[in-house]
Amino acid sequence: MADSILATLRRINWLVAILVGVLLLVCVVFVLLDIVLRQVGSSFGGTDEISGYVMAIATSWAMAFTLLELGHVRIDLMRSRFPSLPKALLDLFAMLIMTLVVTLIAWKSWPVVANSIANSSTANTPLETPLVLVQLPWFAGWLWFAITAWLTLVAAAMLVLQGRLSDCEQAIGAFAEVETLQ
Repeated sequence: MADSILATLRRINWLVAILVGVLLLVCVVFVLLDIVLRQVGSSFGGTDEISGYVMAIATSWAMAFTLLELGHVRIDLMRSRFPSLPKALLDLFAMLIMTLVVTLIAWKSWPVVANSIANSSTANTPLETPLVLVQLPWFAGWLWFAITAWLTLVAAAMLVLQGRLSDCEQAIGAFAEVETLQ
């Protein structure tokens, strides 16, 4: 079951990563077109604002993909010196802490969105962008990251309970640079 949870999360997050990549490419084309238009004395206007929104949304959605690809930064001073079981327990502890932090971020993000909805808030910029259009997908990305983190934590705990410590390390471990270069 742990393997199917992790495989499903990887498939979903792979699709999310592709969609985020497409979103970023569209943003790049938009900014490049604006730069070209500026050379002829015109402009779309607001490209800096829109690209900032795209970056916030892309970042929140990309976090879950990065988690499953073991791309988040971890400081690994002691972990590599331990045998497999203590190493797996440290990985589970690190995953639990990250999951709790991400859940707190998602939890605290919702009131921001709710206030924007309740107040029909707009950006204090010439575009006057309705903030809910930006904050809702941003919040959804954080929520998805929290869900992915919890499911990954559960799957990793299942692997440890089954004695599959190397599989746990593959799922949530931290790989030193020396290990990844070989």
